[in-house]
Amino acid sequence: MGSFKKYAAEFIGTLVLVLFACGVAGQECTAANGTAGHLITALAFGLVIVAMAYSIGNVFGCHINPAVSIAMLVSGKMSAKDFCGYLIAQFAGAIGGAALLNFIVKDTAKLGTNALYNGSALMSFGIECILTFVFVIAILGVTSRESNGSVAGLVIGGALVLVHLLGIPFTGTSVNPARSFGPALIAGNLEGIWVFLVAPLVGGAAAALVYKFLDSKKA
Repeated sequence: MGSFKKYAAEFIGTLVLVLFACGVAGQECTAANGTAGHLITALAFGLVIVAMAYSIGNVFGCHINPAVSIAMLVSGKMSAKDFCGYLIAQFAGAIGGAALLNFIVKDTAKLGTNALYNGSALMSFGIECILTFVFVIAILGVTSRESNGSVAGLVIGGALVLVHLLGIPFTGTSVNPARSFGPALIAGNLEGIWVFLVAPLVGGAAAALVYKFLDSKKA
């Protein structure tokens, strides 16, 4: 039952992330809104993470992102079984959130999907790796000490706002394979989706390896 509750929490958290944050992105990231739309969208993603971190995160943790989960797996803080369970729950939650958002807005163009930067898979891959690396290493740092527990959610939410402020004009910012896949699937546009599935996982795993090296007690 314990594992089921953890997976249920991941499902709910990812659904809320896609419904609210991608919903705001779909409404605000237009040419008319420009920079203001980017700022509002970045804040939306950060605020959802803060809300989930201090709600479901208090009980079962709050990954709601396969890139975070793979970092925990590489760091030895998560079993392979739980990793698989988290991934299934996260992708299911993202699809559910996107479907619910589409039901509300009735416009697949407003689901907050990601897009390749200038049509380049290579450039987009590099951008997403860097953005995810920064986001995940911030998570690993702030969660490494129990004394940071009271502020961890704020730091993680702030880090997500930061990477969105830079990444939105390029790829729309993914840093989360589930967040990208759900809206793309419901919108019926999976072009280039592999970039947003693979790059965040690479960035997350790299962050875990680098943080493990930096945090090593050996000289």
